Amino acid sequence: MPRPFHVEGAGQWTVTPSEGVRRGTGRVLGMLESLLALGGLVLLRDSVEWEGRSLLKALVKKSALCGEQVHVLGCEVSEEEFREGFDSNINSRLVYHDLFRDPLSWSKPGKALPGGPLEALRALDKRTGSGPATIALDSLSWLLHHLPCPTLCQTLHALSRQDSCPGDTSPDEQVHVLGLLHEELHSPGPLGALSSLAQTEVTLSGMMGQASAHILYRRPRQRPTHQTQWFSILPDFSLELQAEPPLESQPRSDPHTPSVDPTTHLTFNLHLSKKEREAKDSLTLPFQFSSEKQQALLRPGLGQATSHIFYEPDAYDDLDQEDPDDDLDV
Repeated sequence: MPRPFHVEGAGQWTVTPSEGVRRGTGRVLGMLESLLALGGLVLLRDSVEWEGRSLLKALVKKSALCGEQVHVLGCEVSEEEFREGFDSNINSRLVYHDLFRDPLSWSKPGKALPGGPLEALRALDKRTGSGPATIALDSLSWLLHHLPCPTLCQTLHALSRQDSCPGDTSPDEQVHVLGLLHEELHSPGPLGALSSLAQTEVTLSGMMGQASAHILYRRPRQRPTHQTQWFSILPDFSLELQAEPPLESQPRSDPHTPSVDPTTHLTFNLHLSKKEREAKDSLTLPFQFSSEKQQALLRPGLGQATSHIFYEPDAYDDLDQEDPDDDLDV
C-alpha cells in the first residue's frame, strides 16, 4: 500500500503518491501553461541569489512534452550541462545550437556564419518552420554583450512574430521565445527595452530560502496583470508549488539581545557632559535679541555716553525747500 505524505498549500491534506501526482500535476501545469499561454517573448529575470536556468529548463521540458519544436541557443553552458537532468524522451526532442564551445565558428571556418551570433539567432526563425515552436535563449545577457541592444530587440521582435496581429496567429503557429536575463549585469536602458518586448515577464526572488516568481502578463488590449507564485524545482525539472511563507517565519530581533550603540567606536565624541551642556544652554548667541539687550539699547543707564549728530551746512549746500531733489538727475 502506498505511503501517504503531507502537502502544504492553500490548505493542508494527506494524500497517497498517486493522488499527489494527479493533483500536483494540475496545479503545476497551470503555472507553466500560464507562462506559455500568450506566446511571444517570455523574459526570465534572475539574479546571483536566485538563478533562473532551472525555470528555463522546466519550461523547455513543458514545451517538449506538448510536442512542440524546441530549439535551444546555448551560449553560457555546454550542451551536456544543459541536457543534464532531462530523460531520453525530452533530449530527443531538443535541437541544440551550440555557441558555447565555438561562438564565432573558428574551429569550422567553412561553416562559419558571416553574421556570427546575430546570424545564428536569425537562422532560428527559418528553422522553426510552421507549427508551434519554442526557442530558448541561454542567455540574453550573453547576446547583449555581443550584439547592440537595438539590433537584438529588432531580432527578438521578428523572432517572436509580433508583427502579426494577435488574432491572425493561431495556436498552431505560436512561437514562444524564452529568454534568460541576468538583470544585475545590465543598466536600466537594456532592461527596459527587453521588458517592453515581453508578453510575459518573470522576476525571480525569494525569502527564507524559498523561491518566488513575480509574473507580469501583458495581454493584447487588456491591462497588465500581476501574479506571485512560490515554488520549488525538483531534480527532474518539474515544478512544485508552495504556500507563501508565513510572516511569523521571518527573522525577528531578539528583545533580550542588548542593542549596540553605533557611536561607540567613533574617533570623536557626540555626547556632552553635564558641565558642557550647562555652558551651552547659558550661552547667548549674537543674533538672539534678548529682552535685556533691548532694554539696554532703549534706556541707557547712568554713566553711559550718549551720541548726537551735529550738522552745519556749507556754501555748496543749495537746499531748495520747494524742490529738495533738484540736484538729482531725474
